[in-house]
Amino acid sequence: MDYRQSIARLLTLVDHERNRVTGPRQKVIYDLARVEAMLDRLGSPQHQVPAVHIAGTKGKGSTAALCDAALHAAGLSTGFYSSPHLHTFRERIRRDSEPISEEQFAGLVEGLWPLHEELKNDAGVGPLTLFEYLTGMAFQCFAQDRTDVQIIEVGLGGRLDATNVLDAGVCVITSISLDHTAILGDSIGEIAADKAGIIKPGATVVIAPQTPEALSPILAACEEKEAAPILVGRDITWEDGQFGTDGQRFMVRGRNGEYDLQIPLLGTHQLENAAAAVAALEALGSQGIDVPVQAIKIGFERVNWPCRMEILSRSPLLVADGAHNVYSVECLLKSLPKYLEYDRLILVAGFSRDKNVAGMAQALGAKADTVFATASRHPRSLTPAEVAGLFNEAGSAVTEASTPAAALKMAMDAAGEKDLVLAAGSLFLAAEVRETVLGIEPEIYPELVPPGSQVP
Repeated sequence: MDYRQSIARLLTLVDHERNRVTGPRQKVIYDLARVEAMLDRLGSPQHQVPAVHIAGTKGKGSTAALCDAALHAAGLSTGFYSSPHLHTFRERIRRDSEPISEEQFAGLVEGLWPLHEELKNDAGVGPLTLFEYLTGMAFQCFAQDRTDVQIIEVGLGGRLDATNVLDAGVCVITSISLDHTAILGDSIGEIAADKAGIIKPGATVVIAPQTPEALSPILAACEEKEAAPILVGRDITWEDGQFGTDGQRFMVRGRNGEYDLQIPLLGTHQLENAAAAVAALEALGSQGIDVPVQAIKIGFERVNWPCRMEILSRSPLLVADGAHNVYSVECLLKSLPKYLEYDRLILVAGFSRDKNVAGMAQALGAKADTVFATASRHPRSLTPAEVAGLFNEAGSAVTEASTPAAALKMAMDAAGEKDLVLAAGSLFLAAEVRETVLGIEPEIYPELVPPGSQVP
């Protein structure tokens, strides 16, 4: 089986990332029984490698990437599982900070397929979903390669996410805001309680700054599980310093000492994520994994986490950001004028229909001088007309474009030398803009392209 064949096989599985959520909440869609049955048959690979398990609404990917980069810089063999991907499925399973090869990816798909067939024919279990299958592939990969540590990002929620088969000694819960409300709950408290489901007995739990409504159920879960909480902002603090378009320098005061750090990631929120990563790396000492200060410095300087306030062009300025809920958009809009100098803000916007699109459009429209509305290839994308309608309601000047590439050309042509073009509203939109600018050949999945969409 080659790589393209392995992708085609994976795409026959049910994919809840692309299908709209309907019916009751996660009680129907999410169930750990299937992934547990698969992993039991594999010999429980998830328990063979020490783990950092990271949940949250905003910042969990950046925090995970910072942990992975520092551990790799320390000379440790690392496994990193995240979702979704920007350009290729292989990004979801990384070894030593790099996506695994096409050959290794295809081998994992082929190796686990007989288990899927067995479970599919078992009336008591049933077929694996795409995310469950990928989760099994990641755990199997990291165990087979005998990695020293694995960094696992939750896909959605926490309690019933497929990754929650871990017994991680270090858990991280990043900033929590309203997202995936159809599945996780309609309030911050409900969502926080679900994400706190990753906390295991006796674990060390790094908690990013939270609202009181979010913090309360997290601390309650820590008390119930006799887990030790570390509060970022109280036990771990940070102080910002110099910054520019190439990154930012700052100080983190951890429990083990002070760290003078620099990261290429822009945005005030990334300092919070970096402090959480430092706390997690320090906590790994209790698991017998020591990360020297110099490794943290080097790893943070080298971290690569695209489409997070990423500058893709400097004349005019072009930034791609994957903010996809109201809170993330508001954080982005606060950071832009702090880190970048520009006259007009020209927006390339696209949204997924399972988000609070009206709230995002209102926040973006209040700051944008001109809007170009478009749609990514993702099946959940709103059409350009639907996106334009949201901005029309907010009173913004808006033009429709059939593809992100077309919208980007219009925006760049309209921008002056001192203007900023921002691509935001969806991680998938930001990824397609990045592909256009950097000449990245994307993986196109014809089976997943909605009717009427234009595929390059």
